[in-house]
Amino acid sequence: MSRTVRFAVRAAAAVLVACQLLASAVPVGTASGSAWAKVDRRAATAPDSLVARVVAYSDGSSHSPPPPQKRLWGLTYTPYNSDGSCASLGETTSQLAAVAGVADNIRLYSTDCSQLAHAMQAVSNSNLPLGIYAGIWVAPGAAGAARVNSELDEFVAAAKTYDRGLIRGLSVGNEAILNGVGVDQLIGYIQQVRTRLHAEGLSNIPVYTTDIDTSFTPALVEACDVLQINLQSVFGSYYAGISASAQEVISRANAFKSKFAGGKKVRIGEVGWSSAGVAGPYPLTLDNQKSFARAFKCLVDKTDYEYFFFEAKDATWKKGQPLCEQNFGVFNAGFTPKFDFGLLNSC
Repeated sequence: MSRTVRFAVRAAAAVLVACQLLASAVPVGTASGSAWAKVDRRAATAPDSLVARVVAYSDGSSHSPPPPQKRLWGLTYTPYNSDGSCASLGETTSQLAAVAGVADNIRLYSTDCSQLAHAMQAVSNSNLPLGIYAGIWVAPGAAGAARVNSELDEFVAAAKTYDRGLIRGLSVGNEAILNGVGVDQLIGYIQQVRTRLHAEGLSNIPVYTTDIDTSFTPALVEACDVLQINLQSVFGSYYAGISASAQEVISRANAFKSKFAGGKKVRIGEVGWSSAGVAGPYPLTLDNQKSFARAFKCLVDKTDYEYFFFEAKDATWKKGQPLCEQNFGVFNAGFTPKFDFGLLNSC
């Protein structure tokens, strides 16, 4: 069986897993009276349920996900519920089954809420066709340093407990420099993590950081195995249209690659569009989110860039933050698709 056929089979299985998880019994460890149990009961009858819409939206026909070349390369994923609590293993498994129906990889930002361990168990136990790109959160100050140490311990424990082959990379920080961490300190964290992974027999995992393109210096580039850059044109200072915004992402990636790459892989760590709120002059609507996603995918599919579309589900847990920050998801907070993913391939 060819790799393409195997992948398609696993992708189809992922959609079936989503159906089974939502339509059958309550996951282990979940009370029968919980909100998750209520979702299970609704799944069989609600036309806009996760089951109905993931299956219908995969490629326009029942139980048939997009073929590999039609899917998103990756989605960023955070496990927080709308009230800020942590998703259970059962919830994470169900959500990642839905993600696996439309994307090939996930990017995590942290080990908080056991998200790496849960993701690895979900992918392995349900045979989901997802690569996992892990993260360690980096913040300024002594508390930030302590968190790096604890998350590194959690990362190593998860990698050595579950199938380490699922982990394709590890980002030490996300926009840490943009948020006040010094370049030298961040390089130190990257080196600390790489040294620990070598000592633990995990030296095959690429180590790098993720930041906006203008935050990188030659020294930081040298410290990274992969150059992962966040390119959110939605926050730019001008608006010339959806197509121009999508093209800006590719143009910035090309400029960064030409200036810094020197043979290293350049990957887009975040790119996306919010469906609500305000970000400068940009019209943030669901129609424009869908249009941007289609325009970007049509452009990026002509390149060799790997990318993570931001993000899997709406971040309604970000209470008090601007509305635009809460509505980047391609699924809503209840994990119902916000639009037909098949339309992203209408170039």
